Amino acid sequence: MSHEVQAPSQCQPSSGGEVDGRSRSRASGTAAGVGLCVIGAAVAMGIGRLVPTINPMLIAIVLGALVANLVSVPGWIRPGLDFSSKRLLRVGVALLGLQLMFSDVVGLGWGVIAVVVAIVVLGIVGTMYAGKLLGLSWTQRVLIACGFSICGAAAVAAADGVVDAREEELLTAVALVVVFGTLMIPTIPLLADLLGLSERQAGMWAGGSIHEVAQVVASGGIVGGGALAVATVVKLARVLMLAPVMAYLGARQRRDASGRGKVNSTQPPLVPMFVLGFLGCVALRSSGLLPGAVIEHAKLVQTALLTAAMFALGVGVRVSLLRSVGPRPFVLAAVSTVWVAVVALLGVWIVT
Repeated sequence: MSHEVQAPSQCQPSSGGEVDGRSRSRASGTAAGVGLCVIGAAVAMGIGRLVPTINPMLIAIVLGALVANLVSVPGWIRPGLDFSSKRLLRVGVALLGLQLMFSDVVGLGWGVIAVVVAIVVLGIVGTMYAGKLLGLSWTQRVLIACGFSICGAAAVAAADGVVDAREEELLTAVALVVVFGTLMIPTIPLLADLLGLSERQAGMWAGGSIHEVAQVVASGGIVGGGALAVATVVKLARVLMLAPVMAYLGARQRRDASGRGKVNSTQPPLVPMFVLGFLGCVALRSSGLLPGAVIEHAKLVQTALLTAAMFALGVGVRVSLLRSVGPRPFVLAAVSTVWVAVVALLGVWIVT
């Protein structure tokens, strides 16, 4: 009798040791994964200093993809990669708000603001419809639509934080943003010249149609200084649309969860915390309370966080994965790129 009672108690320390061991193992994996992303971000930012025309976030995605396809990345560091691609990215997106002032957007004029809203709304609707015709999943369509209509890889990852897409869908959308957005850098200046657009018109078109902020800066710089200033502000106005779009997606996810009878389960927030953080940072910058030095340091931190997150996402981009998804996401990316560019160009012609 005594032996039967003592046996379970003798096993208990072993079970606790196993739990502690797993916790230590996960903590080690998180630390190692984050450390790898920090190193990748440092390398990318170093290359970015040497080649200022290339944004470190884009470099980080490419470096991460190279690491994933040339080196065997151990699976035990996955918790750190996940932490970097989600937690660090959301903080970085929130801090991105410190680079934008409401007055900059209002200064564009209500006509241009209406065009920006139309670009984002029509871009998302058109991409979603085209993706449905191609037979792609709703989540894959959402990621591509947000990335190509709002602000590139950051919007893709932000949307994933709300709709919880599959990993291969997230990584495919990020890779497509890099490929098609990079192709747009020389294409917009070339077409603007052929169409006889002024510098201001070309800048508005670049800011309204190209995916990443960095890609917009590169393209606007090709056109000229006047175009670069307009392109950057128009693009940041598109970034501001991240908040209402994520709020809409959050509301839809809550409604769908309720419709499936999951009222008592954990539902996604109506407005994700990082979106509220983004709006709070925009308001803080607009208040004029922050000194220039703080804004510059915050920009460095924001770039570092987003670069580390992009490296983590890049590590998941494997050639075998892109082959396995088939051609349909690539077709949708091409359609979305052309569609957003056409809507933006029509908007430029209307307001100028």
